[in-house]
Amino acid sequence: MWLNKNPFKKALQDSLEVRHVVDRGETDRSESLDIDRLTENPIGLAEPAPESEYPSDETISQAFSELTAPAAPELPDVPLKTMAKTFVKRRPWLLLPLLGLFPAIAWSTMPHPMDRTSVDGNSDVAAAPPTLSLAAPGLPVPNRSLSATPLPKVSPLTIAPAPTLTPVDLSKLTPEQKAQNAKAKAIFESTNAPVDAYIEMHVSIGKGSSIAFASTTALNLTDEKGNKLGNLAATQAHTAQITGGGITIGAQSFPANTFIEPEPGGLLYLNNRPYRGKLLLSSDGSTLHAVNYINLRHYLYSVVASEVSPSWSPEAIKAQAVAARSYALTYYFKPANSRYHIGSDEYFQVYSGTQREDDRSNQAVDITSGEYVSYKGGVVESLYAASDDIVAEAFAGRGMSQLGAKSLAEKGYKYDQILANYYPTTKVGKIAKDE
Repeated sequence: MWLNKNPFKKALQDSLEVRHVVDRGETDRSESLDIDRLTENPIGLAEPAPESEYPSDETISQAFSELTAPAAPELPDVPLKTMAKTFVKRRPWLLLPLLGLFPAIAWSTMPHPMDRTSVDGNSDVAAAPPTLSLAAPGLPVPNRSLSATPLPKVSPLTIAPAPTLTPVDLSKLTPEQKAQNAKAKAIFESTNAPVDAYIEMHVSIGKGSSIAFASTTALNLTDEKGNKLGNLAATQAHTAQITGGGITIGAQSFPANTFIEPEPGGLLYLNNRPYRGKLLLSSDGSTLHAVNYINLRHYLYSVVASEVSPSWSPEAIKAQAVAARSYALTYYFKPANSRYHIGSDEYFQVYSGTQREDDRSNQAVDITSGEYVSYKGGVVESLYAASDDIVAEAFAGRGMSQLGAKSLAEKGYKYDQILANYYPTTKVGKIAKDE
């Protein structure tokens, strides 16, 4: 046969496969055609043409490629507008650069104050910007023109020299100036006083059938309830005496308990000693008592300076101040008499008014303000005497030696250590002022 004679028979037989698709509902079946069966001539076909008329290998290969190549799918005819919308929806970020163009386009189309507009076709002038009027309808608008105001010239900074302070010679003050100075000092101290100034001590400073007194300022007399009874002149001696159930001062009669208080800044004088505070004249029918009402701070000013020398070591003076305060508080809570808390002689502790006050001892009182000798929260009656021998004899050794405290301070002991040495098992307590 002609196919048997063809040199490409075997290659064609190996590669040619005709696929028949048999639709049987679920499967495809491929059947290979038998080349030999096709090449037989069972029905007696005519002999083929000569080999020279056979198709060439290129023709057969091309025909084979056309038969076996899959057909290209036909794309639907989609409009270009639809394709563009689909492209943009899948890639929206590509539109971001375009968003910046819209403000620029809008700005370029708006009129601007600096645009040059031709007027009468001759010259170019700047177009006037729109005017915003804030005036209410019907009200005149003031014509205000803006003009540049030159800045004022700044002169160089000059620093004035500090003034020279000259100390005031208090001895050259007039009586009126001294009174004003004392009054101002009293007001200042009352507003800046430490806790000691809020405790009022009642100190007995004299008694007898009559009492003479005076003051640097005018005196105001009141009864126990604060009712005003009268006035007494300043810088004059006045004598109080017992008369029946009351008191007479000069030709005036007063109740058995009468308070005498100088004007602010004034001082009372009794037995030629100056005292701060006010004076209570109290009669028991046979004896007239003079009681000084003085705050604890000023009371200690006098006591500390009267008990020890202000020239001592500061730590020794502080120890004395704390001991004197603790002793005074003992009688403040347990008065020695119904008329007063404590006496002013050596039996208690020496109080001599302002006569012995000193700035050094006053400072020790203020530094230790409110401090006292305490045992388990209570106030200790802190006994003291001049020497260890007197302490041993008078208090059976339970008390502070003032000379011993001086010696310990000179050795470097602090005032709380000195107190702990003489009052064992005690601590330094402190009164707190309510805010």
